[in-house]
Amino acid sequence: MSEAAAANENEVITTDVVIIGAGPCGLFTVFELGLLDIRAHLVDILPKVGGQCAELYPEKPIYDIPGFPMVTGQALVDNLLEQIKPFGPTFHLNQMIEAVEPTGTATAPRFRVTTDAGTVFDTKTVIIAAGGGSFQPKKPPIPGIEAYENGSIFYAVRKMEAFRGRNILIVGGGDSALDWTLNLQPIANRVTLMHRRDDFRAAPHSVEQMRALVAEGKMDMKLGQVTGLKGENGKLAAVVCRGTDNEPFEIACDTLLPFFGLTMKLGPIADWGLNLNENLVPVDTEKFETNVPGIFAVGDINTYPGKLKLILSGFHEAALCAQKVHRYVYPEKRLTFQYTTSSSSLQKKLGVA
Repeated sequence: MSEAAAANENEVITTDVVIIGAGPCGLFTVFELGLLDIRAHLVDILPKVGGQCAELYPEKPIYDIPGFPMVTGQALVDNLLEQIKPFGPTFHLNQMIEAVEPTGTATAPRFRVTTDAGTVFDTKTVIIAAGGGSFQPKKPPIPGIEAYENGSIFYAVRKMEAFRGRNILIVGGGDSALDWTLNLQPIANRVTLMHRRDDFRAAPHSVEQMRALVAEGKMDMKLGQVTGLKGENGKLAAVVCRGTDNEPFEIACDTLLPFFGLTMKLGPIADWGLNLNENLVPVDTEKFETNVPGIFAVGDINTYPGKLKLILSGFHEAALCAQKVHRYVYPEKRLTFQYTTSSSSLQKKLGVA
């Protein structure tokens, strides 16, 4: 595996596949393609590999990955990276695909793919594994909030230990707010959860756990909304709030975690002629190809009847997608289905023969 350096403006990278998105589905697609001797380059707008799992909840447990009773987002990404090492994919991070121009035919597709960093690919196929697009946190409309961001105000918890001993105000009523309330309460000095009403959208079990902690005096829960911030030089000292009775009050804290959800933006994908349906890419369920021959979509970015937005669904889609990609990359080569448990040639590719 390698991370590409800045591309020479005149250099065109020739490859079999460009994968847009380096999250779990994009990474597992590399594995399925590698078994079929198909080369891949991955492009991601984030500065590191892992997509939403690594960016938004690296330490949050995931319970529905086959074979793992529990695995954190970052551990899943680390295992996938280890799994695809034999295939040496190249990552182009901190870049966004700006244009995908067809240069071939319907039966022999080819594309010129360009990023906003000037990287240019000549590729036979494109696989979109971009999750829901570009994830951006919804920021609360609080005057002067920018001065406290990344020092006292955070929109994601990337390392729990960084919050040890802090006085934390968590704002929100969904799963993220409740999950991080429960996860941070044991290590924080004090945690306060605030929501605009005494009704939560999170899992009932999480709400019950939170209320039990409040009853035991181990954390606080307030009803209201944040209207202002107090502090100096980017260090938060207190949050100004308005209660449900419209009366103002303050909460002393040094850390604010607002969890108001994410805004998902497709970016240039919306301009590629893919017959979008509510910002999702329609695909067939045989090979997960779009209406444009040679462009595929796997994971949360795609839609089809019965679609479930689960990582394991994306893994299944990647496996079937790779079979069709093989026909485009090696049109004269017959594909023989093999099992990694019994095929010596596949085991040799994986370095375990």
